[in-house]
Amino acid sequence: MNDIQLVLKNHPRLLAFIDPNATAERLGGLTNKNYLLTTAKNKLVLRIPGDGTEEYINRAHEHKAAMITSELGVNAKVIFFDPVTGIQVAQFVDGAITMDAEKFKNPEAISRAAASLRQVHDSMRPFENRFELFAMIDGYLEFLSGKNAELPAGYGDVKKGAEGVRQALLKHKTPLVPCHCDPLAENFLDTPTHTYIIDWEYSGVNDPMWDLGDLSVEACFDAVQDEQLLKSYFNGQAIDPFDRGRMILYKAMCDLLWTLWGVIQHVNKNASEDFWAYATRRLQRCKSLMEESSFQTHVQAVIRGPAQ
Repeated sequence: MNDIQLVLKNHPRLLAFIDPNATAERLGGLTNKNYLLTTAKNKLVLRIPGDGTEEYINRAHEHKAAMITSELGVNAKVIFFDPVTGIQVAQFVDGAITMDAEKFKNPEAISRAAASLRQVHDSMRPFENRFELFAMIDGYLEFLSGKNAELPAGYGDVKKGAEGVRQALLKHKTPLVPCHCDPLAENFLDTPTHTYIIDWEYSGVNDPMWDLGDLSVEACFDAVQDEQLLKSYFNGQAIDPFDRGRMILYKAMCDLLWTLWGVIQHVNKNASEDFWAYATRRLQRCKSLMEESSFQTHVQAVIRGPAQ
């Protein structure tokens, strides 16, 4: 019995949405199994959560965010979502291109992505949870400690060095808004007029500059692309060094956080990628950015706070 047959057997409610005779095509995904289901009338995407994801993803929280962003037209249209198991059925976005670092070299694609992120941030629709960066780091470390997991060499030293970043980010209150919080390049589906953002597993209210910083890292933006992202997000207005600084600090901190996520995938024997190598690369990138001379300039800009 294949994945789809097993899901339909265990969740007969899905038969109201899915034709069991649909042609199935496996799509990409680091932790989940995604299938494009095609019939003469429709194209749907079935998302089956990966093994072990229930240990660190709250599907009820994701459900709320997925439905809100579906209603906003930013997410693909969600047709079915089980808030217990995380099984989801969404409308396939015809004509959309799944983004990657190479495709994001198009400045117009960056502008569309910025506009979609801004739409979510400005909606102020209440997500269920707060994305707490340093609490998540501590939680992941506790989880890994319980598994007696090894960490990449030097993680503790880099985390200790990030204490100054944490203090800088706590210095001033910033508006917390609905955020995606895991803006992998592949979570952006681009069309000539609009960019959709999918997979809201880690979503929560957060500093909006996290989404910009994390997207920059995930899509391997250079300084010119970072400028395009900020310029588009702020609609061409002058960029406050406080905003720019938070974006840069979050570029380092997202690597510090997702290093641990990579170790969790390694411990859970996720075979879709070499996650130990993934984790060590992310830690090294975090360390390298924090060691750049300009990094402390951004730390000081965040400590000073927003322009008056």
